[in-house]
Amino acid sequence: MGKTLMVQGTMSGAGKSLLVAALCRVFTNLGYDVVPFKSQNMSLNSAPSIEGGEISRAQYLQAIACRKKPSVKFNPILLKPEGNLRSQVVFMGKPVGSVSAWDYMLSRKEELFGKAMDVLKGLMEEHDLVIIEGAGSPVEINLKDYDIANMRVAKAVNAPVILVADIDRGGSFAQIVGTMELLSEEERELILGFVFNKFRGDPSLLEPGFEFLERRYGKPVLGVVPYVEHRLPEEDSLAEFPKVKGELHIQVIKLPHISNFTDFEPLHWANGVDYVTKAEEIEGDVIIIPGSKNTVEDLLWLRENGFEDAILEAHREGAFVVGICGGFQMLGKKIIDKVESKRGEVRGIGLLPAKTVFEKVKRTNHLKAQVLWGPARGMGVEGYEIRFGRSTSERPFSVITAINGAKTFEPEGAIGKSTFGTYLHGIFHNFAFTERFLNMLRTEKGLEPMKIEGWSIEEEIERFSTVVERNLDVGRILEGLGL
Repeated sequence: MGKTLMVQGTMSGAGKSLLVAALCRVFTNLGYDVVPFKSQNMSLNSAPSIEGGEISRAQYLQAIACRKKPSVKFNPILLKPEGNLRSQVVFMGKPVGSVSAWDYMLSRKEELFGKAMDVLKGLMEEHDLVIIEGAGSPVEINLKDYDIANMRVAKAVNAPVILVADIDRGGSFAQIVGTMELLSEEERELILGFVFNKFRGDPSLLEPGFEFLERRYGKPVLGVVPYVEHRLPEEDSLAEFPKVKGELHIQVIKLPHISNFTDFEPLHWANGVDYVTKAEEIEGDVIIIPGSKNTVEDLLWLRENGFEDAILEAHREGAFVVGICGGFQMLGKKIIDKVESKRGEVRGIGLLPAKTVFEKVKRTNHLKAQVLWGPARGMGVEGYEIRFGRSTSERPFSVITAINGAKTFEPEGAIGKSTFGTYLHGIFHNFAFTERFLNMLRTEKGLEPMKIEGWSIEEEIERFSTVVERNLDVGRILEGLGL
């Protein structure tokens, strides 16, 4: 039977996801067979698994850190907020219903928790080490009785717990003390030690606090991780939506149900991205409608709040308009949706010659495609799709050439005048495509062409995990695990 190690935080955004990813890589590099696990994640940033299901991008990243193919076993329960205190429940990669928060706590959570623990125990039998990520804080008094992602998981498999605090925000010692005081005696026994994350300065200045924690709780500080600039996706629950106007003004509409906004990280790093929340802000060289968990509802929100008219006016004045997944569907002529919103036929914005029909079976796949759109025509790209809709167009954006490695020939997306839409999440992570796209726009604006500096997730994981390893007492963690 393999070992377990759990990372919990004093609050949301403490850096649990990336610390787990780093530890996954550290222990994998040491020769252990490691996999990640999170019993329940709430996220609109999801990714396809090897089985064709859907998991959180955090566990997807952690799987890459373990040099494993992402599996639904690593994130058996995924909650995708739909608004009005309701969420779509995804279990083992497949949607199993839409429930209110109260109904979920009373009717589904216990059943799914039991099944998730069976999955975890199966992973323990198959691997040397399972590194488990917690969620938020483990001691929220109003939620603790219903919590199936923190101490209840640790107790189920007797997992040693690293408690991490974000010292960059201040109050980290108070957060650790408060957390420890609210844990039961049984739970405190599971704490292996503390990690202070995102520190800027001289760690020796923190030593009086370390001594206090060890005297009071008999638990060591396992390390101080410095603040690191990186290009790894953070937890989306506290994601920041930048407002950066670069040489090209690239605007992304922050939809109420925006999803998979990691699509635009390459644009942010290459030029800057301006997320907009009001129609009167629309003025960019490029207007992007991103993916959405509730496509039709967000389309109607655009219409009711003046965005549709503002987008059409900006397009008439020369702005280039892009739609990704749900955004692509919104830009078409019409959407027929009897599945997600159940509103039937709804008029689209009309900038793309496409029609979309929602079907009950969700497509969740890794894709390879060949671009048919002008400046990048003939270029091979990769990405992924997570969608209910099926769209048809006489002018597709690309041809899908492989689905999960199996050869195919399937047109997707659409091209219009100074507009394109595609189902390919991650299209801008194809740096040659993004360079071609941005340079077309720069030329039109009279700017010099630019060279985009590419990067890989693999390189970023290795660089980040090296910093973590140098600043943690890995030997003491191994000793605590009995390895």
